[in-house]
Amino acid sequence: MLKSGKELEADIIVTATGLMLKFLGGISVTVDGEDFDVTEKMNYKGVMLEGLPNLGNTFGYTNASWTLKADLTSEYVCRLIKEMDRKRVQKVVAVNTDSSITKSNFLDFQSGYVQRAMERFPKKGSKMPWKLYQNYPIDLVLLRFGKLADGKLRFSKATGQASIALKKASPLKKAS
Repeated sequence: MLKSGKELEADIIVTATGLMLKFLGGISVTVDGEDFDVTEKMNYKGVMLEGLPNLGNTFGYTNASWTLKADLTSEYVCRLIKEMDRKRVQKVVAVNTDSSITKSNFLDFQSGYVQRAMERFPKKGSKMPWKLYQNYPIDLVLLRFGKLADGKLRFSKATGQASIALKKASPLKKAS
């Protein structure tokens, strides 16, 4: 039924309640048995999370082809794995030691569905390599040609029984 009162015949009706973005697909993360709050961490080069070892994630562009960033991310993760093999280490983690870096929302995108999700996403920083540019030429230089030894990545041998657990988070309740 339309506002005008006219009835519109339809073969199918699709109802939608809105898209709900979930970082890492909505999984919860623990490191060595401790909860890891992704919302308090900064994203490193759009690939890793500050303080979370051995996990790369893909989040494409919002202003260009998603796969352009996905390809760069995949290449970068392969470079990291090769470097870990070369160094004979089992762990790599991005570490921020610059206290002057400020945090802000992961994306500067004004769509309502994005704004509603930002509280569940990590942050971006005010300086490289913690800043997300959503810019292919910049990411090409950073990810394909940039040095791995940038002072932010820490490579090390595994110690003890370190573990990262990823488990599906409980479904979000519908907002009232």
